[in-house]
Amino acid sequence: MVNLRHYLALFSTGVAMGAADVVPGVSGGTIAFISGIYERLLAAIGSFDLTAARLLLERRFKAFWQHIDGGFLLVLFSGILLSIATFARLLTYMLAHHPLLVWGFFFGLIGASIIFIWRQIKTRGLICWLLLFAGAALVVASAFTPQTQLLSEQGPQPLYIFASGMLAICAMILPGVSGSFILLLLGVYPVILEAVVEVRLAVLMTFAAGCLVGLLSFSRLLSWLLRNYHSATLATLTGFLAGSLAVVWPWRQLVQSEASGSGGAARLQLYLPADYAQAVGDSRCLAVLGVMVLGLTLVLMLEYLSGGVRRERL
Repeated sequence: MVNLRHYLALFSTGVAMGAADVVPGVSGGTIAFISGIYERLLAAIGSFDLTAARLLLERRFKAFWQHIDGGFLLVLFSGILLSIATFARLLTYMLAHHPLLVWGFFFGLIGASIIFIWRQIKTRGLICWLLLFAGAALVVASAFTPQTQLLSEQGPQPLYIFASGMLAICAMILPGVSGSFILLLLGVYPVILEAVVEVRLAVLMTFAAGCLVGLLSFSRLLSWLLRNYHSATLATLTGFLAGSLAVVWPWRQLVQSEASGSGGAARLQLYLPADYAQAVGDSRCLAVLGVMVLGLTLVLMLEYLSGGVRRERL
């Protein structure tokens, strides 16, 4: 019964990570962090090394499975893949028809997770505070960077999709840095989302190959930083989360630059609810506040459900 609870909690975390990775502005790494599995995830990904290859060549499959923490990865990535396949279409619809509710939900979730992660830092000296502000500034700067259309009318080439996957996956495993937002900046987010919905295997396999290369390389760097500079790394990641609040602020709009024309740069414009109602349309203030509270509640539930996952390996 206890193991079943662990599996369900881990699978639910994977589902939440997959849903978060589909939405620009939110990172699946954020969900992994607040659920307490972040460092274990990095360690499991980093375990795909020469030792793992040797165990496979020697056909020591049980030892290989234990070396890579296979049970953990299988359950978690099952949830992630199921979520992406299921929620890509739903989130496409929600972002098109109810964007305020989507952004409000993730704003509440991330706001609560900032407090949770900051509490994990045992020593909060001047360096930690400086790194926190630096991390927040970096994400805010990326959020307000004009988004440009970089692709030709024929669409992205396979090499571009591969490179986009490498960059996006690095962001996806960083709390507060959205891989989907990186894809948006690169101009390939609609292409990848459409490929998921319509199951375009050529595009998906090229993108997945780039993700695999980026994931195996970047995860080792993060693991090393967490082992050797734990407080400083957590402070930086907390800053990423704090900065991402600007990215997911519900009352927002992409404003096209008058000088660039319809195919050029667009910048992010944030509003207060009252100003949004005047400039854009109905702010749905009460509904948005309600889903913010729902996001806060979900963080508390994830903390509770993941308590056993943090203590025991599957």
